[in-house]
Amino acid sequence: MSANTLKTLLAAVAACLFAGTFATAALAQDAEGITQLTGTLKKIKANKTIVIGYRDASVPFSYLNPAGQPIGYSIDICKEIVEDIRAELGDDTIQVKYAPVDTQTRIPSVVDGTVDLECGTTTNNTERQKQVAFSPIIFVSGTKLAVKRSSKFRSYRDLKGRTVAVTPASTNEAAIKALNNKQGLNIAIKVVPGNAQAFEAVAAGQADAWAGDDAVLFAAIAESKNPREFMVLDEFVSYDPYGLMFRKNDPDFGALVKRTFERLAEARELARIYEQWFQRRLPSGRTLGIEMSPQLESIFESLGQPTE
Repeated sequence: MSANTLKTLLAAVAACLFAGTFATAALAQDAEGITQLTGTLKKIKANKTIVIGYRDASVPFSYLNPAGQPIGYSIDICKEIVEDIRAELGDDTIQVKYAPVDTQTRIPSVVDGTVDLECGTTTNNTERQKQVAFSPIIFVSGTKLAVKRSSKFRSYRDLKGRTVAVTPASTNEAAIKALNNKQGLNIAIKVVPGNAQAFEAVAAGQADAWAGDDAVLFAAIAESKNPREFMVLDEFVSYDPYGLMFRKNDPDFGALVKRTFERLAEARELARIYEQWFQRRLPSGRTLGIEMSPQLESIFESLGQPTE
């Protein structure tokens, strides 16, 4: 074997060894990156799917359009989180799977891993924080009462001995129970599966009022066939700040969600999404005309939204 041939062979071997070493290092680095992922991000990376829990009739937060697709204010914010998850994991092929939840199934679905991110109308309170984690606040709501305008009810006190519809395992149900206990109103609580059934109970005379979150009540009335037949009483029965739910003890996912909110706030995108769903025309053609509360505006500013 000539010297030149030997040199060429050694160079080829060295190149192969270098390539093998580089490939091994790359694989090790990639493997290290995967093992460093934890909780929800690790689950999403492995399954190439994020599961979003949605409500089917919580206008304008989370509901189904005529094509059966989830849309709404909460859904749009969740879509922004999904984009940041794709960027964080370096995988644009991650798919979104939607799973329906209601007031009874939403928390268990997050806890047991069926749903990765719940995008609806869930109140963030200390009792629920024992089971799940929450995003920054997306809306400041409160329990109010929807009634027929012809009923002449003008206060929750007028509902003494009457029937009020609520959805199960909701803060609204808890608020009416607390009101009963505190003021002895003897209100009969009619538990119905969802918002649509609660509104129908009032419309059909099966309940005298529907206790629900104020924005949901206003939206349900606005979207109804005869909006002028119904009204929402002025008094708040409770105050309820909404957040998006995800699993507890998942700091990496929680940090990503917070970064998404900060990004959206700094670009005034949170305000734009709010305006789209609460102040502009909905897909139905109706407009809710609900101004952003000073409390929510302050929350968005704390996340980085520029002050005007």
